[in-house]
Amino acid sequence: MPYDSSLDTCLYTKSTENDLGRLTVSVYSYNNGPKKLQTSRETRDRDGNFNFGKLGRLSREELEAIMPFCKEALGHMQ
Repeated sequence: MPYDSSLDTCLYTKSTENDLGRLTVSVYSYNNGPKKLQTSRETRDRDGNFNFGKLGRLSREELEAIMPFCKEALGHMQ
C-alpha cells in the first residue's frame, strides 16, 4: 500500500531556530497506528528560506535545545 499523506496525523510539533536553520521534533500517527517521534533539520539558504537537510549528528547545543521538546513529545505518545 503506497503512502497516503491524508492518513498521516501530526499530534505534536515544536521547533527551535538559530542562525543556521531549524530543528523540529514532531509526533505522528499514520492511519491511527502507533505514535512515532520524528526529528528533522532545515537549513537556511542565502535568501533565508528553509530547505530540508539531513539531520545526522547533533551538537551539544542542538541536543540541549530539543531535549525539552522530546520530553514533551513523550507525553503525546501515550
